[in-house]
Amino acid sequence: MKILSAAQIRALDQATIQAEGITSVELMERAAAAFTEWLLEKLAAHPQREVHVFCGPGNNGGDGLAAARLLHLAGQAVRVWLLPAARHSADFTANHQRLPSEVPCIELDAYQLPELSSSAVLVDALFGTGLNRPLTGVAAAVVHYLNNSSAPVVAVDMPSGLLTDAPQPKSSPVVCAHYTISFELPKLAFLLPQNADYVGQWELVSIGLNTTVIHKTPVDNYYTDLKLLTNRLPARQRFAHKGTYGHALLLGGSYGKIGAAVLAAQACLHSGVGLLTLAVPAVGYTVAQTAVPEAMALPDVGQDYIGELPNLKGYSVVAIGPGLGQQPDTLRVLEQLLRTCPAPLVLDADALNLLGSNRHLLALLPPDTILTPHPKEFERLTQPAHDDYHRLELLRAFCARHRCYVVLKGAYTCIGTPTGTLYFNSTGNPGMATGGSGDVLTGVVAALCAQGLAPLDAALLAVYAHGRAGDLGAQQIGQMGLTAGIIAAHLGPALEELTTPPTF
Repeated sequence: MKILSAAQIRALDQATIQAEGITSVELMERAAAAFTEWLLEKLAAHPQREVHVFCGPGNNGGDGLAAARLLHLAGQAVRVWLLPAARHSADFTANHQRLPSEVPCIELDAYQLPELSSSAVLVDALFGTGLNRPLTGVAAAVVHYLNNSSAPVVAVDMPSGLLTDAPQPKSSPVVCAHYTISFELPKLAFLLPQNADYVGQWELVSIGLNTTVIHKTPVDNYYTDLKLLTNRLPARQRFAHKGTYGHALLLGGSYGKIGAAVLAAQACLHSGVGLLTLAVPAVGYTVAQTAVPEAMALPDVGQDYIGELPNLKGYSVVAIGPGLGQQPDTLRVLEQLLRTCPAPLVLDADALNLLGSNRHLLALLPPDTILTPHPKEFERLTQPAHDDYHRLELLRAFCARHRCYVVLKGAYTCIGTPTGTLYFNSTGNPGMATGGSGDVLTGVVAALCAQGLAPLDAALLAVYAHGRAGDLGAQQIGQMGLTAGIIAAHLGPALEELTTPPTF
């Protein structure tokens, strides 16, 4: 699914109007109808709740006015509050004129804002995506008023005051919505941690925007969904054997952190790898043999940490990092691996921390290496980010410079590519914020690389399946009870959902 800029969204609206021979008011009616349907479904259990719609002077206000009319026609108690303005958009005016006289419509006064019950529902239709500067005056006062209310706030398309695809000015007032109902495609702003308190829970509703135009619109940001992943994971072959699906080498673990390597190994095995060799320090040998009997355990010469690089011949992929530690001998192993590894590489955890402390080694990264940092680990590889948008710029630059793929972990894990295209993941839940979850992801990436998938496909599928496995686990035991081991156990069903069956 493509992520369009604010300018591209406006162009898409116009292209849909032209292609379908409709008016902008008719397209606005579609948006209002889709929003109203969503809201009425939420209100079905509480039909007595009054809805207060706060409308700005532009097209977002026109959406709000149209929604107010539709809510009224559906029998819902509704009241409209208008932001004072010298000028209004044509579509706002058209919908203002269509508003039934029975619907109270009152102009807002910054000094006499209405007192509203906590049982009311507040609809933010002030500005949407049409804003390019901070709010001031009455508009700012209304935003502060909405944010201080104890009633739930639902934003139409975009919380007012929030910029669609640029950093937010400091101290700029923004509506803190509980829900944001957007149209057709996600906005980049929805996917960034710094905007979480503004966006709340966001959902998409379709308004029939022209699919041909969407297909032709060039973008460098995508939201990963099932459609995007179609045909990337082939079905298992009837006459396949363990050699068909590759042999992965996983180097990890140190004294007190053998569990990280075990979790990565279990995830690798649950993700379809044919063979797995788990290289651990001697202290972890018994643990590895016991906890992961399906893997071949390869004890290192070092007692408490890995200090020697195994023979790399015959491996389809090499992954290093979970629980690795940062000993000087381990650093030498990593450098030797970067210089000599003939197979695809996956780097995580302490392997990334070692790189961050020894940045000269970044020049040794083989092309198409996959790195899986969380934001702090990525910061050690680059520099502190001013904001989430700056972090994305750093991500693009890093991937281009080192010709690598970076899986930047988070609520909407972002995959950076050498071409500059970014992919934001759509699966997962807060219960996955638990120790070992990242180690599990490393195992999935390694397994898919071992099976011969291209690095981009391996990263996309691994991140999606990892999140989906977390969702499946949470469905059974709840988010609070989710552990890394449970995520690993659900990887098989998650990947099965992505498998492409033979065509008929």
